[in-house]
Amino acid sequence: MQRTLIIIALALAYTCAALAQETKRPNIIFLLTDDHRWDALGAMGNKVIRTPHLDALAGRGILFRNAHVTTAICMVSRASLLSGQYMSRHGINDFNTDFKPGALANTYPALLKKAGYKVGFIGKFGIGVKNQPDTLFDYWAAKKEGQPQYELVNESGRIIHHTDSVGKDIAQFLDRFAANDAPFCLSVSFKAPHELDGNPPKYPVQERFRALYENTPIPDPLTAAPQYWDSLPAFFRTDQNIGRDRWKPLLSTPELRRQTTRDYYRLISGVDEVVGNMVAQLKNLKIDQHTIIIFMGDNGFSLGEHGLEGKWFGYEESIRVPLIISGGALPKALRGRSSSQLALNIDIAPTILAFAGAPVPLDMQGYDLTAVEQKKLRPRKDFFYEHTYLGSPRLPKVEGVVSTDLKYMLYTDHGYEELYDNAKDPHETINLAKRASKKARLEAMRKRYVELKQEVK
Repeated sequence: MQRTLIIIALALAYTCAALAQETKRPNIIFLLTDDHRWDALGAMGNKVIRTPHLDALAGRGILFRNAHVTTAICMVSRASLLSGQYMSRHGINDFNTDFKPGALANTYPALLKKAGYKVGFIGKFGIGVKNQPDTLFDYWAAKKEGQPQYELVNESGRIIHHTDSVGKDIAQFLDRFAANDAPFCLSVSFKAPHELDGNPPKYPVQERFRALYENTPIPDPLTAAPQYWDSLPAFFRTDQNIGRDRWKPLLSTPELRRQTTRDYYRLISGVDEVVGNMVAQLKNLKIDQHTIIIFMGDNGFSLGEHGLEGKWFGYEESIRVPLIISGGALPKALRGRSSSQLALNIDIAPTILAFAGAPVPLDMQGYDLTAVEQKKLRPRKDFFYEHTYLGSPRLPKVEGVVSTDLKYMLYTDHGYEELYDNAKDPHETINLAKRASKKARLEAMRKRYVELKQEVK
């Protein structure tokens, strides 16, 4: 009898401990890469790049195969990530504007801090310069500058690569906050694989990665062929276009294109190494089963497609990004899943808040991605795209609608339209906007564009 009572007591204690573990709020780590296109990941089918640790995260979590950003430029996208809002609502559209106090209070780090989380930020903040919100965070490891250098000088006077510096700060944060009674939310922003701006721009990689991919064949993109650049309208097809200007020193010959792609991949492999070290540390600290990890790119990047380098415009290379939600705290029913839902950068903030059990402000325009996976919400069918920074000739302004199969883009200063059937033409080689047979589809997308443009304000 006594032995039976002991067994029952132990079982009850185990059950209570398990229930407490389930109800305890998870730690959350959000990892952001800079200029990381959707297919520069092994898990997304890239046969060249080596990203074993990110691929493993994808295998243990949710891999979103149809993730996009609502504006493909760093400061706007980062503001959207933090606020859960389109640019038309948060209003940050240049490199000097920062969050006003009221808007900052409704970003996910501020809301989680109010809810009792310890919050940290590491890397490139990318919004404003002078008034970056370092005092909001319990841990801040970011210089107040628009674009950090790759080669940094550490406290010992030695040069350290930005990616390695981010890795050291992650390790320091985890050592400091892992044993804290409060859960934490750490936001990490790598500079990689963004180019180092200059004349010419460069891709400084760590010494240990310089031989990686050296003898690996790099295929040329289909739309790198000259006829695709030549088919673009005259207002766009100018050497003053930033995408073309930066194409010249990095991608204008097959040799340059292969070298640049290799260096771009090397920087991403450097990030992958940091992710692997972080996951191992979480396990050593025994908090891996109580942590959510979200990985995303702030925008995509053209590596010669359409005769361009960079992002900005509405092409798939520019607006599609990798997205993974993983970690031991992810519900078991959601692990090992490949999702086709149309996921956006504005969904990150509400998804993070949902994991934390914190209320989502009504002015957030995204939604909890896991609720869609659990069939609690319907997936979106389309979204509004907007990029209005600078304007012609440097960066022609473009707005449009992206649906699950069609894409409509309007260069607003010129009245020039593009219509692509991405289901049949994934490389966007044929502009259907002037084809009489596609008039009904064009009209439907025009109408939807007008509707969404009003909705996002």
